[in-house]
Amino acid sequence: MEGDKLVVEECHIKAARGLLDLLLPQIIKTKDKFIITIAGESGSGKSEIAAVLAELLAKKRYIKSFIIQQDDYFVYPPKTNAKMRRKDINHVGLSEVHLELLDQNLEDILKGKEEIGKPLVIFDEDRITKEITNLKEIKTVIVEGTYTTILENIHQHIFIDRTYIDTKESRRQRAREEQDEFLEKILEIEHKIISSHKPKADIIVTATYGVE
Repeated sequence: MEGDKLVVEECHIKAARGLLDLLLPQIIKTKDKFIITIAGESGSGKSEIAAVLAELLAKKRYIKSFIIQQDDYFVYPPKTNAKMRRKDINHVGLSEVHLELLDQNLEDILKGKEEIGKPLVIFDEDRITKEITNLKEIKTVIVEGTYTTILENIHQHIFIDRTYIDTKESRRQRAREEQDEFLEKILEIEHKIISSHKPKADIIVTATYGVE
């Protein structure tokens, strides 16, 4: 998503280093592309950990990665989607995202397709366009987003075990949404959905950013 703001902190680096130690042997062993998801609640550090992990793979092992953001697969652009939520809070949930399209893109990657067409959100312009992504030189695909633990065409699911209460300060720094009572209600709904996905995860990033 163009216009996203990352705030990388030492805790994100700690988590990424722990993930690198666990994932690297599997990545090297896998002949074709290796696909990872990083899921968690709003502000938990999904984007930051994904970015640092990709950087570590490149620096330490010369492994090229590509990050796919679930936010690009929302049915409506971000500002429009936020208005729809305020109009009807029942709009919040899995149906807001084209998860089937995302899974299809991942299936195509696993089948050896070197180019995929995917949506791209332009945040500031509140619109969704399309982009063609060339994955020929890519070894690792990192998919980050709230609901990515339920995607099927994945080698390893990673889940960040921090709730919307834990992430309040991180969300404030990112300042993508108005921090009000209505947002807290949305985050509570998302919490119920996302926390139910935790048992599906292969690796847990703990509330203190350890890895287990």
